[in-house]
Amino acid sequence: METTFADRVLEFHDNLTLPKFRVRGVRALDPFRDPATRALAGHFYRRYYEDAGPRTFVFGINPGRFGAGTTGVPFTDPIRLQEQCGIENTLPKKQELSSVYIYSFIERWGGPDKFFGGFFIAAVCPIGFVRDGLNYNYYDEPRLLRSLEPFILESMHRQIAIGAQRKCAVVLGTGKNLQFFEKLNRRHGFFEQVLPVEHPRFIMQYRRRRLDEYLDRYRESFERALQAGS
Repeated sequence: METTFADRVLEFHDNLTLPKFRVRGVRALDPFRDPATRALAGHFYRRYYEDAGPRTFVFGINPGRFGAGTTGVPFTDPIRLQEQCGIENTLPKKQELSSVYIYSFIERWGGPDKFFGGFFIAAVCPIGFVRDGLNYNYYDEPRLLRSLEPFILESMHRQIAIGAQRKCAVVLGTGKNLQFFEKLNRRHGFFEQVLPVEHPRFIMQYRRRRLDEYLDRYRESFERALQAGS
């Protein structure tokens, strides 16, 4: 019997082994180790990905504390999980700016059913990090990145095997996340084309007055990615 896209996503996360690294003050954030978070993510993926796929992949950086680090779903805070995705939860209703932006875009796209029917949001590094109580990116410390690169490479192969169309991927972030992703893609040929867009956090923090402009840019890029994969 063929597995569903949801089966493969959950299996990927259930079988992640935390990479070994030693950087002072940095600890790993693996939300699927919490049974309640795993259950919520299961409800989400069963709701939107209970089919064979494939999807156009969208790569963020790594899980953050108030999005995937809490709900198990990238760029989805407890508020958006309940109000936009219809999945009740008792988590503290803390807002994540990136989640606010992504779900504004999802609503413009036509809602969660339509968006998740075409796209899957993943992460270059599927494990998050925290330092001094704040989010920490996989590329923020060169020693951390060197330690993580074999894990990221293996995870990339396994994430793509979940059900990615290989013609085109979208990358969130036009700086270091894009640079590292493109380096891997040149070496390993994961995707024929990579379309970068500004990271939601950057837009919400520094370009909020131009929100409609960036939402239009997103739509153009995501439409191009879908067309490339069709």
